[in-house]
Amino acid sequence: MTGVDGLKAAALLFVAAIFQVSIFSQARVLGGEPQVLLVTLVAVALLRGSLFGALGGFFGGLLVDTATLSKLGLTSLVLTLAGYWIGRYGETTGRDRTHAPFVSVAVVTLLYSIGALILHYMLGEPASASRVLLDALPFELMFNLILTLPVYALCRRLFRPPPTGLEEVQLLG
Repeated sequence: MTGVDGLKAAALLFVAAIFQVSIFSQARVLGGEPQVLLVTLVAVALLRGSLFGALGGFFGGLLVDTATLSKLGLTSLVLTLAGYWIGRYGETTGRDRTHAPFVSVAVVTLLYSIGALILHYMLGEPASASRVLLDALPFELMFNLILTLPVYALCRRLFRPPPTGLEEVQLLG
């Protein structure tokens, strides 16, 4: 079952990364742009755990980095960490709670922006903290929260939750 889920997650994150680079990067409204790859990664990590989240974050980030010809590994690093920690959140708390995807997307959007800003600063690239955190972040957060419901519903349909009920145990001998 995890092999099929892995292929579905890879295909879904591939499509999300292509949409992110080709469509959503051009949809800058009021300084912010929707992060469909980030929202999709959060949904996959919540439903399938930290391993899927970390691998999906690396895979999706590498696609974005190569497609945009930016610093190779920068987006991969931030998305790998985001996917792992949201996957851990999904493993340790009730992922069936209604608020879990919205809280996860809100927290990861904030941490993604801060993490990317710190990495740009460490690499010596120009990055304006006021533009990233004050001008763009509120609108990115709003766009990502709007995308959360349809993306999470699609991912929940693709990745059926594992059975939580106890199975009957048959004693031998």
